[in-house]
Amino acid sequence: MGKSRGAPVKAGAWFTRLSCAPAFDGARQVSGTTQGAEKVLGSMKEFPAVESGEGIASPRIAVILPCYNEAEAIVRTVEDFRRALPSAEIYVFDNNSSDASRELAAGAGAIVRRVAQQGKGHVVRRMFADVDADIYIMADGDATYEAAAAPKMVAAMLEDNLDMVVGARRSEIEEAYRRGHRFGNWALTGLLKQLFGRSFTDILSGYRVFSRRFVKSFPVLSAGFEIETEISVHALELAMPVAEVVTAYGARPEGSVSKLSTYRDGWRILRTILTLYRIERPILFFGIIAALLAATGLVLAAPLIVTYMKTGLVPRFPTAILVTGLMILATLSGMCGLILDTVVRGRREVRRLAYLAFKAPSDFARRD
Repeated sequence: MGKSRGAPVKAGAWFTRLSCAPAFDGARQVSGTTQGAEKVLGSMKEFPAVESGEGIASPRIAVILPCYNEAEAIVRTVEDFRRALPSAEIYVFDNNSSDASRELAAGAGAIVRRVAQQGKGHVVRRMFADVDADIYIMADGDATYEAAAAPKMVAAMLEDNLDMVVGARRSEIEEAYRRGHRFGNWALTGLLKQLFGRSFTDILSGYRVFSRRFVKSFPVLSAGFEIETEISVHALELAMPVAEVVTAYGARPEGSVSKLSTYRDGWRILRTILTLYRIERPILFFGIIAALLAATGLVLAAPLIVTYMKTGLVPRFPTAILVTGLMILATLSGMCGLILDTVVRGRREVRRLAYLAFKAPSDFARRD
């Protein structure tokens, strides 16, 4: 396949971070020059076609947009992605909107589907299952993400056969990215790095480009906004080749209301990280519990041992029984960690094989 146009990703890197166009307010630029963005668009609108057994093939690109009461923004979102990627199919998955989001999206030319189960995780599960494409671009339907950056993100994926490109948000508008959300994102990103050894700079970004093999091998388990965390952990666990592109992040259009709750959704994301840590790192998780139980037991047992060495008696039987119970629980916890680690290894191998069953992003001419 010929080389894609666009900024190349550093060859051989497991994780790469790129820069993109300057920040914008909704659909218009705030800083920098519009010419720069147009230059990016001009060079990225057409992706390289390759010869296949049936003639010339181009990557099938699908833009998938979850939507819940976004009547003020969905039309602009669809139009922005249509301008950025004229050949892409744009899907809007409506999640029980009570306004005119469905009708407006259909009128803008999007393919509209309905998801009855409430929650972004349920929507993403349906999007990944129902849409068939070579490259998937996921964003929100609130016109906050920079659609003009999509061609560059796709080009980066094709250049180095990446499985996910994350649009790391950069905003010069305080209303677009509140301080509480900034702090929460920073804290959760740091926690993920501590738990799994590596991380992204923006794990909560909803703007991502996926390969077909990522989408079709990813078992979506989340129900709500913690889906971004689950996606990030899946990529980290299977050591997939990924990259980040710094993109602009704008404020919502007037009249559009955010569905995020800083504390409720933050707690759900934190709980998801801890649950995934228990599932994916059972030796460390249960090992920490075993160490705490054993340490407590030893502290309680120390006076009993000293008394027994001096007098040959054990005067406090309840404490002795408690220490025995704690040490038994510590042993059981450690054994659980060892057994579950074997199970996790088997599950990880199965997921890896499911992932390898699909072609790399640049092999789009050979359909799976």
